[in-house]
Amino acid sequence: MKVVLLAGGFGTRISEESQYKPKPMLEIGGMPILWHIMKNYACFGYTEFIVCAGYKQHMVKEWFADYFLHTSDITFDFTKGNKMIVHNQYAEPWRVTVVDTGLHTMTGGRIKRIQPYIGNESFMMTYGDGVCDVDITKLVAFHKKYGKTATLTAVQLKQSKGILDIGEDYTVHSFREKSTMDNAPINAGFMVLEPEIFEYLEDDDTVFEKEPLEQLAEKGQLMSYIHNGFWQCMDTKREKDELEKMWKNGEPPWKLW
Repeated sequence: MKVVLLAGGFGTRISEESQYKPKPMLEIGGMPILWHIMKNYACFGYTEFIVCAGYKQHMVKEWFADYFLHTSDITFDFTKGNKMIVHNQYAEPWRVTVVDTGLHTMTGGRIKRIQPYIGNESFMMTYGDGVCDVDITKLVAFHKKYGKTATLTAVQLKQSKGILDIGEDYTVHSFREKSTMDNAPINAGFMVLEPEIFEYLEDDDTVFEKEPLEQLAEKGQLMSYIHNGFWQCMDTKREKDELEKMWKNGEPPWKLW
């Protein structure tokens, strides 16, 4: 099962840093937050990724192109014709496809654009700016058990994200995006999707968290996997600093590998 990562937005709420690079490439512990997310998926055996890039997409491609340089010791021997020697070369056993999904494309449009790379298969999707200690194996099993078009991971935090009305059978009865801060379960990403999801995505202007998820909820095709563990997005400089502090303290809750 492939993992789709949304990594194309402008990151305007953390513009003091995202003006220089895409938000998913901002570093926690010296590595992009996108890498942290991928490491978690990989530890559950999911190692094929599709990155939906957009804003400064060339930086995402260049980082992966030089990945082994980021993780290896290098000798630059200028006495022998500028020879480069890579020591203890190491790279993750990942297959990564970086797709330029457009500069101004909305979230649903970005997912729509990578449809040719998915085909007629189930896939996972999450946002490239949030870390979580969700058990991916249990998430996938939950999705398969109920057999709906989409399953999202829900956490209960005081955040102004997508607000969910969840029934006792875990069916999402309604979805409302970016409401007031009212301590209701929110959409934390970490989704499992069936290929039928593409039928709900029209064009580049489609916002995935609005009409598509609202329609799925109305049809009873949107399930919620309740996660009571750690989840944190990186919308602001303060949140980035909090994640960095957790990493430096040696106890990052999201580090499952």
